[in-house]
Amino acid sequence: MNLNFEPQDDQIRPDRLVVLGTGGTIAGRAAQRDDHVGYRAGEVAVADLLDGIPVPPGWRVQAEQLAQIDSKDIGPGVWRLLLARVRDWLGQPDVGGLVITHGTDTLEETAYLLQRVLAPTKPVVLTCAMRPATALVPDGSQNLADALVVAAEPGARGVVAVCAGRIHSGLALRKVHHYRLDAFDSGDAGPLGLVEQGACALFQPWPVAEAADCSRRPVWLDRLLGPQPWPRVECLLSHGGADGWLVRALLAQDALQGHDRPDRLQGLVVAGTGNGTLHADLLAALLEAQAASLRVWRTTRCASGRVLLAGPSSDPIPPVALPPAQARLALLLELLTA
Repeated sequence: MNLNFEPQDDQIRPDRLVVLGTGGTIAGRAAQRDDHVGYRAGEVAVADLLDGIPVPPGWRVQAEQLAQIDSKDIGPGVWRLLLARVRDWLGQPDVGGLVITHGTDTLEETAYLLQRVLAPTKPVVLTCAMRPATALVPDGSQNLADALVVAAEPGARGVVAVCAGRIHSGLALRKVHHYRLDAFDSGDAGPLGLVEQGACALFQPWPVAEAADCSRRPVWLDRLLGPQPWPRVECLLSHGGADGWLVRALLAQDALQGHDRPDRLQGLVVAGTGNGTLHADLLAALLEAQAASLRVWRTTRCASGRVLLAGPSSDPIPPVALPPAQARLALLLELLTA
């Protein structure tokens, strides 16, 4: 799979930006203009969201409505469609970049998946809103305008997210607030840059493909777009009193339904306390899951930072330096090539 679309001198110079709509708060509608909570997500068409939004000079914009959902409800169906359409649009020589309007709840998951699987050399910019389109002072219009600026930026590449004037890498993005307009950060890595007065100010390089993924991406894309269910990976939380009952219940239910099902449970990600530490009783159950051939990873439930090892570790539950939701997708991808 070749996603290197850098134009040669004799090729068409890109002059088109494509905006893919998936719903979310940015397309939300409320009965009252001051209602920022009781709205319905995914009500306004992406073409209507673009009405009145300035287009970067020298570019034209085309919109496509892929879905109209609340992003909390996203799953393989919409992700399959996004992966296929992003791949197809990036293959058009006159398309210089994509913008995806998306809900905030799972934006970090979609951005991570698109970057790991596609790693495009053209920009794919996810944007969103924390207030519905019908709000007295909506934030989605400015976020969408900023996303177009980033998509048209010379040299831009990879999957990023733009919200509240900040540009975040799709590999580091996290939602950290439930209501604030500036709801995202990039952990200790920090944002890639800012959008100020219609111009990008970069602090860090654009996301690039991970070398270890290069040979696996064609396999991932083929499997993810195929008809078979995606590997089932569940997320758990370590907490006071965690006794492993839920892990054993999952194992028992899976055994009851049969281990040869294509949608069988294959992996667990556990968000541990602090530096990925696990309640002793939960750890015992997770070791039983490993003995039953499940892949088990651990991360931290802390909002910032990542699991660190003091040195060589005999811990049988391997750590991963990702937030839980992204760690789940990373394990899913590992299982596709296991």
